[in-house]
Amino acid sequence: MTKYRVAVHIVPRKGLLDPQGKAVAGALHTLGYANVADVHVGRHLVIETSAADANAAEAAVKEMCTRLLANPVTEDYEIAAVQPA
Repeated sequence: MTKYRVAVHIVPRKGLLDPQGKAVAGALHTLGYANVADVHVGRHLVIETSAADANAAEAAVKEMCTRLLANPVTEDYEIAAVQPA
């Protein structure tokens, strides 16, 4: 078994209300960043796990996201990186 560090991004689904993202976008506009079209505030997780290979580590983390880490009704997730720890 090898240790892997898996980075996961979890964000609200497109089209759903994201009040925190709207507040950040409004604050950026107030600060003069008028070109900001939209902001989505989510979570970034880094999970260290042991697996036989990188594909197995990614599959395990995807299962974790599906079962616990991301709400399937309101959130999407993506595996950003899988690297040896």
